[in-house]
Amino acid sequence: MDNSWEWFIKRFETLSKIDLTAYKRPQMERRINSFMRSAGVQQYKDFIILLTNDANLYRKFLEHITINVSEFFRNANHWQVLEKQVIPELIKERRGIRVWSAGCSTGEEPYSLAMMIKEKKVPVIERILATDIDQEVLDKAVKGVYSSKGVQGVPPSYLTRYFKRSGDSYQISEEIRTMVNFQRQDMLKDVFGRDFDLILCRNVVIYFTEETKNRLYMKFAKALRSKGVLFIGSTEQIFQARELGLKSIATFFYQKD
Repeated sequence: MDNSWEWFIKRFETLSKIDLTAYKRPQMERRINSFMRSAGVQQYKDFIILLTNDANLYRKFLEHITINVSEFFRNANHWQVLEKQVIPELIKERRGIRVWSAGCSTGEEPYSLAMMIKEKKVPVIERILATDIDQEVLDKAVKGVYSSKGVQGVPPSYLTRYFKRSGDSYQISEEIRTMVNFQRQDMLKDVFGRDFDLILCRNVVIYFTEETKNRLYMKFAKALRSKGVLFIGSTEQIFQARELGLKSIATFFYQKD
């Protein structure tokens, strides 16, 4: 039937390569139906035709469902734990660490990490890897331009040192931008790298089904080196941590055995 949810998600995956079965259906269905109403269509069949033929609407719809919300130093107290407790332990016996920001959106998280690394002279083996499924938000991240509201979470000293103001916009410095390697990645489908010391995946998996969450956390656990750390979001928790070879070392921080 060409107006069922199942039909729609199959057709949409063909169009976008995004698998909506991985997301919690009630929340996703509400978001999609709300967008359809605003676009003036009621049938999934008509909506697919509209998305296929209207590039601007398709772009707006992708932004609507991928929920690209990010902030510099989001939940500042958790970043304090990262800076004062987690990273010092990671670098005790290593010449440098490998770091990945998964689901990085418009770049605030990896740039926050880059500024912290620069300030604290943390040794890194290579550029910070930052990935997202949305190429357009990655393009924005590479440019590193943010509004005055967007940089509110940046400490004043960092703002002075690492940003250049132009009217109501702030351009992050070249030295910070070159510390980050932005790449497109579908976390649900693509193979992960290995031997990361620190992985940040925050406020991303909350939109996924429990089965998808568990599968992702297993992939993250495998991507960490022994004693590596996964840093998750403030509304998230890994219930089967021990089964994945992880243990909680601080709230929202899990270390691989």
